[in-house]
Amino acid sequence: MQTPETPNSDAADLVLAGPILRRLTSRRLTFWLATSQKVGLDLTLYPDGQPEIIINAERLRAATREISAGQKLFFYLLDLPLDKPLPENTWVGYDLRLNDFSWSDWAPDLVYPGKDNPGFVLKPQLEKLLHGSCRKPHHDSGDGLWRADQLLEETSPEDWPSLLMLSGDQIYADDVGGPLLVAIHQLLEQLQLPEEALPDAGISSSRQLHQEQPYYYHREDLLPKSRAGKQALSQVFGGVQKPIFTADQAHNHLVTLGEVLAMYLLVWSPTGWQTLATLDDGQQPEGLTPAQASTYQQEQAILRPFVEGLPRVRRVLAHLPVAMIFDDHDITDDWNLTASWEEAAYGQAFSQRILGNALLGYWICQGWGNAPEKFPDDLQGAIAQVVRQPGGKDHDELAYQLLRFPSWHYHWPTEPVLLVLDTRTHRWRSEVSPDKPSGLMDWEALTDLQHELLEHQAVVLVSPAPMFGVKLIEGVQRLFTWVGHPLMVDAENWMAHPGSAYALMNLFRHPRTPQSFVILSGDVHYSFMYDIELRGHQRGPDIWQITSSGIKNEFPARLLDWFDRLNRWLYSPRSPLNWFTKRRQMKIIPRKPEQADSGERLLNAAGIGLVELNAQGQPEEVIQLCVDGRNIHFYPQQEATRWE
Repeated sequence: MQTPETPNSDAADLVLAGPILRRLTSRRLTFWLATSQKVGLDLTLYPDGQPEIIINAERLRAATREISAGQKLFFYLLDLPLDKPLPENTWVGYDLRLNDFSWSDWAPDLVYPGKDNPGFVLKPQLEKLLHGSCRKPHHDSGDGLWRADQLLEETSPEDWPSLLMLSGDQIYADDVGGPLLVAIHQLLEQLQLPEEALPDAGISSSRQLHQEQPYYYHREDLLPKSRAGKQALSQVFGGVQKPIFTADQAHNHLVTLGEVLAMYLLVWSPTGWQTLATLDDGQQPEGLTPAQASTYQQEQAILRPFVEGLPRVRRVLAHLPVAMIFDDHDITDDWNLTASWEEAAYGQAFSQRILGNALLGYWICQGWGNAPEKFPDDLQGAIAQVVRQPGGKDHDELAYQLLRFPSWHYHWPTEPVLLVLDTRTHRWRSEVSPDKPSGLMDWEALTDLQHELLEHQAVVLVSPAPMFGVKLIEGVQRLFTWVGHPLMVDAENWMAHPGSAYALMNLFRHPRTPQSFVILSGDVHYSFMYDIELRGHQRGPDIWQITSSGIKNEFPARLLDWFDRLNRWLYSPRSPLNWFTKRRQMKIIPRKPEQADSGERLLNAAGIGLVELNAQGQPEEVIQLCVDGRNIHFYPQQEATRWE
């Protein structure tokens, strides 16, 4: 007999990931999911205090897009316009049936206590929102999405956040734990994806790479060793030594489209793990060195609780609208950092395929649901065709097209408006040297942003990298850039490129710019908050930089502690160094994390950020919900640092 905790055996592996709620408004609903077989969809909505709404089957078919990725993998996006608006600030339950199976058949733990169905609350007024970035499965910490799930479980739905903003590095395509890569290959064998021919590689096809020569812990050996290949090897695939910040290396970089798609399934849902023995004691692939075997065992131990927590992750993603945007690790480390990086990456067929596959996986699993109308039918058709038959000329042409796609940015019609920036594909290349960092957005993109801002009084602006960062760390990045090694320290900040920095500051000073900017960021693996005031003939807008990072990642603790304290000493308001390095009149007031020691302004704790806004779109409460159970508030301070 099926219990409330046991899936129906006939439907246990039906839903490989999802349903994930994407953009939701009173007149349009967007759902994403991945299944192991072709399904017919039925949807019934249950608004509290109103009759149920059964969606007509013909309308559902017209609103559903399907991508078949193999005999046992199908992706669905339901982008459904509604005849009558749904009520706002009210619980709306939903039953999304697949081939007549309800959620209780394939995920009986999907609902919160006291509810008969999964559901959502439409809250266009952004009174609260959750945000975070950098979720690395084999990082030795808990998962911040567990805290998001706990918040929803312990809170009345009427008090839930409006949305969950994932601001980058939802996967680490360039840094995969050994056991996770083994699980990816085992899952791919079950899903029976079509074979992908690999161009100019040391291995001919995806089948060979997945089963015969997987190159565990040394995938950098795959790239050709020609002169161009060596450049691609060092800058694109093999990882870069970063003695200042990290020492991560991309020894298990995802290569094929199948690997990318399978990773999304395995980090968002427990379903794919149910038939895998990857994490059992004693399970290891053959051919590992003793050092690799030791690393593999350590990663197994870290991944076990990660997998055990995936039902909680699946549950929160099925109840909150989820907005997403890429950062570098969704594709590869240092993605488009410099013009010379781009030349190396896109000048070699195999490295371009690797990047194209990661971006194609991003489109299917993340970008598609952000703003479906931005993707024309012919592009969707080309993607569906390549996913069905990967590896040929059409695949390479699609990769080229996606890497130059102009509209990854988007906005959601909330109040204040949620405006999400693409800071990766429209870079402002250095006019001084191709080895110097590119600006995070070029002149055209910043001009478009300015036009989009003009009609709003307040805005929640999502920039994956902080617009206003830690000055000492940015100084270290400038130093390494000056000596010709920007890749060593991820010199990716808004102030690294003079042109984009100048244009950004002018954007804030425009007379018709919004009066309140809440900037949400991630990327850096620590959390902080700044209150920022612009000075000049006319007082500029109020700006708050709120950074929450990472969801499951952290900065080296001792190193960050030194940076934090040195930054306060060297760039205090009275410091000569601060005076000589400021470029524009600005007052930055760092907020102090609750329970922090004297001098500490950076919080190094995996978790998820919670921001509460007032009616004017200004932050009233900023909290980091840490995986260890602490709720760390960021409190205003009187001290000020003038720079930039």
